Amino acid sequence: MFVHNKRLQYTVRVAAPNPGLANLLLEQFGGPQGELAAACRYFTQAVGEDDPGRKDMLFDIATEELSHLEIIGSIVAMLNKGAKGQLAEAVESEAELYRSLTAAGNDSHTTALLYGGGPALTNSAGVPWSAAYIDSIGEPTADLRSNIAAEARAKIVYERLINVTDDPGIKDALGFLMTREIAHQKSFEKALHSIQPNFPQGKLPGVPEFTSVYYNMSQGADTRGPWNEGGDWKFVEDPQPAVDGGDGLATVGVSEADVEVLQAMASRTVSNPNADPKTGADLGSEEAS
Repeated sequence: MFVHNKRLQYTVRVAAPNPGLANLLLEQFGGPQGELAAACRYFTQAVGEDDPGRKDMLFDIATEELSHLEIIGSIVAMLNKGAKGQLAEAVESEAELYRSLTAAGNDSHTTALLYGGGPALTNSAGVPWSAAYIDSIGEPTADLRSNIAAEARAKIVYERLINVTDDPGIKDALGFLMTREIAHQKSFEKALHSIQPNFPQGKLPGVPEFTSVYYNMSQGADTRGPWNEGGDWKFVEDPQPAVDGGDGLATVGVSEADVEVLQAMASRTVSNPNADPKTGADLGSEEAS
């Protein structure tokens, strides 16, 4: 059961309308790193979680993300207040209204024109929100790592949004939202490491022969570090197919009947390496006689 409190989790103070900034803020409303994606990701994980501690944490954070969605949506709506009224009542001439909506090069048509000034479930480029943003896989040691990365990406987006506005009230609200991303990362990381062992993910161990091998797959100067040397790392300077010791070819066992059919198809579609037929490309490149 969800109960909505009519007051925001954090007070929103917007100094003046700014449709361009409203459009940028849609990134955290309906974008891949946004609050709706986070809420849906953690809510679906919580529903499928059996551990009572993780279940409670995921429901709490999912619900808080909905609160953050409300904050962002409210800021977008406030930033579009002027444009919403101007569009609805046509108080300016067509040319003046267009110029006011596109002032300073902003691209605010998504929120202002298509959605009447309200927050839209799109990113800042107008791409509709997608459930494909939800990358849960149902294994807590994998999902918690993904959650940590999602919160980190959202923090970076908030940093960038803070850097493009001089409105102190918006900076303050975005600073709160950015900081909550840090808090959620801490919760997820603590939950991850309360599972021991938590690496590698899942139940099956890796094949020991390949678990601590680093293949040098690029030519040129190599940079070595803890990601490919020290400890139990084995650095393979010049890996050659196939690293399993086989011939590197793909084979499949088929029935005798299939062998005959495949041979017939190969004979019918065989290429003649000595042929040099005239093609449409040749005819098209010749000068007209």
